[in-house]
Amino acid sequence: MGTLFTVDDKVQIKKDIENKYRKVATTPKGQFRYPTGREALETLRYDSTILGTLPEEVVDSYCGTGNPFSIGKIEAGEIILDFGCGAGIDTIFAAKMTGDKGKVIGIDIVPDMLNRAKDNKDNLGITNIELKLSKGELLEFTSEYFDTIISNSVINLIPEKEIVLNEFYRCLKPGGKLLLVDQLFIGEEIKEHTARVKSWFQ
Repeated sequence: MGTLFTVDDKVQIKKDIENKYRKVATTPKGQFRYPTGREALETLRYDSTILGTLPEEVVDSYCGTGNPFSIGKIEAGEIILDFGCGAGIDTIFAAKMTGDKGKVIGIDIVPDMLNRAKDNKDNLGITNIELKLSKGELLEFTSEYFDTIISNSVINLIPEKEIVLNEFYRCLKPGGKLLLVDQLFIGEEIKEHTARVKSWFQ
């Protein structure tokens, strides 16, 4: 299947993502059309026991649209990938669920978001989280490495979704879990390609 996106398209989309989430790294409040922070976590029914252990400065950085843990259970000792980890809230929940014998790797393409995730991790003293800067859709991990891959509101941002979904399949162990939540576009499709790229966040 051929690509619909040129190199320039991908550069522009990546630049737009970085510009948007550089602001979000400071605070997600007012940046989205849906709730963020504690209100969102409570509405989406995240584990209340874990949520109760998180300070406001950590909770405030949440900006997901769904709860990946509502569609599958994390077992103790799992190796987990958080694809597009952002400020690391799902990463933290997963780390607490898998425990000290497990590990969670969070990756993101925006350095500012990774820095916020590191601050959140350090704030809590969590030691089973590793954070890495991602280069994009291709995952720099060996095949059949992860027990579970989670992703929250990230796939919608990626131009070539088929590539990253194939990478998920490659990197999951046989019988592994993909806990993916996202948002869908509903409305009249923008058919002109250049206009579609320019309006990626609208």
